Amino acid sequence: MGGNNGSRKIRREYKSPITDGRSIELDIYAEDKEGKIYDIEVQRADSGADVHRARFHSSMLDTKMLKAKQKFKEIHDSYVIFITENDYMKKGLPLYHVERVVQETQKLFGDGSHIIYVNGSYKNDDDPIGKLMHDFRCTRSVDMFYNELKDTVKHFKETEGGRGQVCKAMEERIKRERSEERIEVLLGTVKSLMENMQLSAQQVMAAMNISEEDKQKLIKKL
Repeated sequence: MGGNNGSRKIRREYKSPITDGRSIELDIYAEDKEGKIYDIEVQRADSGADVHRARFHSSMLDTKMLKAKQKFKEIHDSYVIFITENDYMKKGLPLYHVERVVQETQKLFGDGSHIIYVNGSYKNDDDPIGKLMHDFRCTRSVDMFYNELKDTVKHFKETEGGRGQVCKAMEERIKRERSEERIEVLLGTVKSLMENMQLSAQQVMAAMNISEEDKQKLIKKL
């Protein structure tokens, strides 16, 4: 998925074809030179990484892959990747690959649908996943292993303009969340920005233009 293999990385919204059906906006949408599709989601709360959500994201990717009269075998492989703050599967592993299997033979079904959970709490500076998760937790670019991440992180975390962009982007995302989940999602976002941007709660809430009503709700939970 690196820049030298012809991949494209963008945010993308998938609208439900059903009236009043649930739509999704992918954190990161990527397509490599072979046509494989990647949906990368970063989840702080375990509730955001529910296995049914992974199933739904995978199915939504499939709905956009084939045009009229294309053969089903032309559908590309898809990867839904959840990077979770906690060890969602609770087995201490860095990665969890979810694949369909034929139960009677225990052989892979091979339909090209892949779900991967990445354990964000995994710590091992001697392997690539451990180094990547270390970089995800870093608050300073100078402490990171991977040079590919340093420049971007330096801009968004260590410059005033970059921090403003992040707060604005998170504000817009919160507005799209379902109302019943909004405060909990907002709380997680505020905590994340406080930790990673080294800002106070008041600075984060001001940058995100959070209403006074919501501020009071958040202050009680912080």
